[in-house]
Amino acid sequence: MLRIALIDVILFALPFILYGAYVLATRGEDRDGVFQHAPIVWLIAAGCGLLLATMVTLVHFSGGKPGGTYHPPENVGGVVKPGTID
Repeated sequence: MLRIALIDVILFALPFILYGAYVLATRGEDRDGVFQHAPIVWLIAAGCGLLLATMVTLVHFSGGKPGGTYHPPENVGGVVKPGTID
């Protein structure tokens, strides 16, 4: 669960990181107030769009077959075999 939360935080922050890197790379000596005139609404919208696209992709491409049978994890010879949906 922590992995998913960290991925969400990173994806939401990615537009802000890229914008900050772009502003720092294109400005000369004037590096004060990187986000002072930033398009915050557009950055938030881009972050939310990345989150939404990621969630839709994960829901669409992960999981088992619809109507499948769930088989819980098993301990086979001291090794845990993960659960599956057949």
